[in-house]
Order: sequence, then C-alpha cells, then structure tokens
Amino acid sequence: MSVATKPPATPAAPSSLAHNQLPRYTTQVVLVLSIAAGAGLSALFGGFSPVSFAVLSVLVFGVVNTTLAGIVEGRRKAVDKLVTTFVYTAFGIALVPLISVIWSVLDNGAERFSIDFLTTSMRNVTGLNDQQALEGAAPFIGGAYHAILGTFLITGLATIISVPIGLLTSIYLVEYGRGRLARSITFFVDVMTGIPSIVAGLFAAALFAVLFGVGTRNGFAGAVALSVLMIPVVVRSSEEMLRIVPNELREAAYALGVPKWRTIVRVVVPTAISGIASGVTLAIARVVGETAPLIVTAGFTSSINSDPFSDWMMSLPAYVYSQAMRPLSGSSPEPSFDRAWAAALTLILIVMLLNLVARLIARLFAPKTGR
Repeated sequence: MSVATKPPATPAAPSSLAHNQLPRYTTQVVLVLSIAAGAGLSALFGGFSPVSFAVLSVLVFGVVNTTLAGIVEGRRKAVDKLVTTFVYTAFGIALVPLISVIWSVLDNGAERFSIDFLTTSMRNVTGLNDQQALEGAAPFIGGAYHAILGTFLITGLATIISVPIGLLTSIYLVEYGRGRLARSITFFVDVMTGIPSIVAGLFAAALFAVLFGVGTRNGFAGAVALSVLMIPVVVRSSEEMLRIVPNELREAAYALGVPKWRTIVRVVVPTAISGIASGVTLAIARVVGETAPLIVTAGFTSSINSDPFSDWMMSLPAYVYSQAMRPLSGSSPEPSFDRAWAAALTLILIVMLLNLVARLIARLFAPKTGR
C-alpha cells in the first residue's frame, strides 16, 4: 500500500509592505548632524543667528531624514517621516511665542518681584521716591497689593454672577430647550462668545451710567463687565459636559419614578461636575487678565479699596497698563516699568495657579469607574 506524499510547501510571496528598516537611532543621529550642519551653514551665510540656525537645521533634518527613509524603507516611510517633521516643526513654532513671553516676563519681573511688592500699595509713592531709589538713597517702594486685592474681588464677584446664570442656561438648553427659544439662546451665546472685551466694558459703563449716574466707576461695574465675557464660556463648557452624560442614567432615574428636576440635580449634574468645575475655572482664568473692560468700569487708584461697591478699584491688568503707559513724573520711567513687569509676572502666576486648580478639580471630581 503506497502512502501519498505531501507536496513540498511553496514559499510565501513576500509582502509588498515589507521593507528594510533603518536602525532606531538613525533619527537621533540625523538630528545631531543636522544641528551641527545648521550651525555651520548659519555661520557661513552672513554670520550666526538663532533664526537662521533653526531654519537651516530643520531644513537639513527634513531633507536628510526623508531621503534616507525613501532610499531604505520606501515611499510610505519617507512620506511619514516628512509629515512628522512638519508636525514637530509646527509645534516648535507655536512654542516660540509662549516661551518668549514667559522668558521676557521672568527676566524683567523677577528682580522686582518680592514679598514687599505683594504686600504694599502705591499710596504716597511719587517720582521723588523713585528717583531716590535710583540714586541709592532709599530702597524701591511701591507694590501691587491693592491691585491683587481688586483682581480677586472683581473676579470673585464676576464668578458669583456668571456661574449660576451660565449653568442654569446650559441645563435649560440640554434638558428642556426645544424650538425657537432654544435656538435663539444658542445663537446669542455664540454672538456673545465673539464680542470684543471693550464692548463688554462699554456696556457695563453705560448700564451703570443710566442706573447711578455718569462717571460711576467701581469694582462691581468691572465684575458685571467680566461676567458678560464669562457667561458664554460657562454656558458652552457646561453644555458640552451635560450632553456627554449617558441618557441611560436619566432613563434609569425616570423608570424609578424620580422627577426630572431631581434627576438633573442628583444624577446629571453630579456626573458632569468634574467637567463643569474645570470649565468654570478656565473661564475665570480667561477673564482675569482682561484690561480694557476694567479700565472703563473700575478705573485706577493707588490706595487699597476693599469695597467693590464704592469708589474706584485697581486691578492687576489696569496696574500693568498704568505703570507702563503713565510712569510717575519727576523720575526715570525705569522703576515704573519694573513694577509693571513684576505685576505681569504676578498675573501669569495667578493664571497658572487657576489652571492647576482646574486640573486638580477635574481629577478629584471625575467619576470613579473602577469597582
């Protein structure tokens, strides 16, 4: 009895996607060589400069990296390397203004930034004091305590006004809004999102001029102006967070006989509270540096004012503007510029702190998915 023999297996055809591969360290080596070549070419063509060095290094890296990938790994990898180079280059270009601003503020404001600057106001500070400080007869005086206090009071009042209005509006749009009214509210929220900040300041100034007389300026007027800018941001962020709450949670509550308002209060809002709190904090960070509305509504002062409903109130953005654009007479403008840079550094630190708080809130209130 003969046993049938199995024919030998034919080797599989090579895949069209299989290509040779460059070593993993090729990109790093090409990057180092491109930096060296960029520095040499920049020095060769008219002297070394950071801009020409960066441009030439990127060009050399893109050409060499893409060419090597095309020769060894094929066209697909070459296109991938080229697009990756474009993406990282765009990311680096986007970082340049940010790093430049932060570096400028740190370089110019760190020297004047101190505990004394944070705990003193500009009351009784004149150009004569600055001149004595420049001559070494007296230390630099004058700080931004009154502006920091005004910023916190005005922004806090704006938050108290904006958050309930914005949150209730978003709840209406998501849970109840239907028809022409909901579409109209959405349209006007979109319009408010794009209005210039000076328009919000002029609106608040005109409103208080009608209600309390022409020339009325105080911290509460500034808070009203900032709330006009905050409300659409709060509405949009809260609306998006409420829309991503699964409908199954609502339907489960309705099946148990829970009223709709109680479902919203006990189920929907707690589920979305992490995103809502994060959006509110980012909205605060967005308006805390607004200058034009506060100049129009809150004005300028060199004294400490803890009552936002009475008299003018200084804020950090207005303080930076006044010190940079209106230095104290009788002295060199250098001390005023130093105070402006230190106040700008303080404002950046406050915004950074608010963003960190937003991330912390989002992490703490995030729904727990594990068992």
